[in-house]
Amino acid sequence: MKLKVGDKAPDFKAKDQNNNVISLKDFKGKKLVLYFYPKDNTPTCTVQACNIRDHYSDLQKLNISIIGISPDSEKSHQNFAAKYTLPFPIIPDTDNKIINDYGVWGEKQLYGRKYMGLHRTTFLIDEKGKIAHIITKPKSKDHVAEIIKAWEY
Repeated sequence: MKLKVGDKAPDFKAKDQNNNVISLKDFKGKKLVLYFYPKDNTPTCTVQACNIRDHYSDLQKLNISIIGISPDSEKSHQNFAAKYTLPFPIIPDTDNKIINDYGVWGEKQLYGRKYMGLHRTTFLIDEKGKIAHIITKPKSKDHVAEIIKAWEY
C-alpha cells in the first residue's frame, strides 16, 4: 500500500516504551507527526531523535505532537529514550503491523547488498486524521525544521 497526501491515516493502537496505550484517535483535532526510523542507538537514528528532543518545545508551541515508531522492542526503546532523555513516546512495532499499514517496509540496498528493512519516513497527520505531508528520506540533523516548514508556518 502506498499512502499519499490527502489519504486517511491508517488507525493504530499500541503501547509505547512506558506501556502507555496510544491510538491515532487520541490525536483527533490535533496535529500529529509519526516518524518511522529503522533502529535504536544507530548513528543516524540517534541524530534524528536528538534533533527532535532538542526542538521538542518548538513543536509543542505549535501544538504538534510527535511519536516515533520502529521495529525495536519495548526494552530497546526504554533504554534509547532514557539514554538520550527523549521526551516523546516511541512505539515498538515488533510485528511490523503499523509499519506495514503505513507502507514503510520494503527492499533497501547497502553497499550493493539488497535486504528488507524500514524506510525512514515521516507522516504529518492533520486535525482530521488525514495525511497532510510525507517526508521521505528526512534530514536527521534538521528534521524538526523540515517538519515545521512542511506545516507551512
